[in-house]
Amino acid sequence: MRKINLSISGCMGRMGQQLIKSSKKNRNFKLVSLTENRFINKKIAGIKPLKNSVEAFKRSNVIIDFTVPKCTLEILKIASRLKKRVVIGTTGFTKKEENLIKNFSTKIPILKAGNMSLGVNLLMYLTEIASKSLGNNFLSKVYEVHHKHKIDYPSGTALMLGRGIADGKNKNFYNLIGKKYLNKKSFPYAKKINFNSIRKGEVIGEHEVRFSSGKEIIKLSHESFDRALYSEGALTAATWLMSKKAGLYSMRDLLNFK
Repeated sequence: MRKINLSISGCMGRMGQQLIKSSKKNRNFKLVSLTENRFINKKIAGIKPLKNSVEAFKRSNVIIDFTVPKCTLEILKIASRLKKRVVIGTTGFTKKEENLIKNFSTKIPILKAGNMSLGVNLLMYLTEIASKSLGNNFLSKVYEVHHKHKIDYPSGTALMLGRGIADGKNKNFYNLIGKKYLNKKSFPYAKKINFNSIRKGEVIGEHEVRFSSGKEIIKLSHESFDRALYSEGALTAATWLMSKKAGLYSMRDLLNFK
């Protein structure tokens, strides 16, 4: 099998570093370039990091991006020009930015996921089923915990789970977004979906969806123990994307959840 030429953006970030480690262990990939939004005067894994550019991505078959929305859109603009595939693990996009990503996907294959974990994507699938089955008699809320270095909140995964609740009810997610709490010991249920984000220590990721009728509570949860879970998932996504035409895909497509 011919190796897949891989570019990793945000190479100095926590996920960027983990992706480099995982790609080096994966025989299906050849790491050809790294990018960062600042000048790096040293080689990383034998490669001199560049800024996002045609030069950085011209040899790549697929780009994996775990950065920030502004950087992601910059990468998509270049990738669209070069006809390169992109796996997006970046979170925190606005509705306008989501629409821009959809526009780029008409030109190139893009797989975008708030979380690359098999378990988390199964959790979202179960959340959607529960939301549909329980109906409007149950209120819901989403709780998540991440390490103290994580800036955005709620996490992309928490928002993904919120979307699962909305999809189950066949309602627009953006119309159901409620209050977003940070580091609260407790937070209320509401007719909309409330989120509570805890930032502490070096926690890799904990997520929980709760449904309450006032008489009973149903909990769906997932806990991550190893960051390699996400980088290996991203590499699986990159491999899968190699055979796809232009379009916007998710881990749900990859896992063939109906």
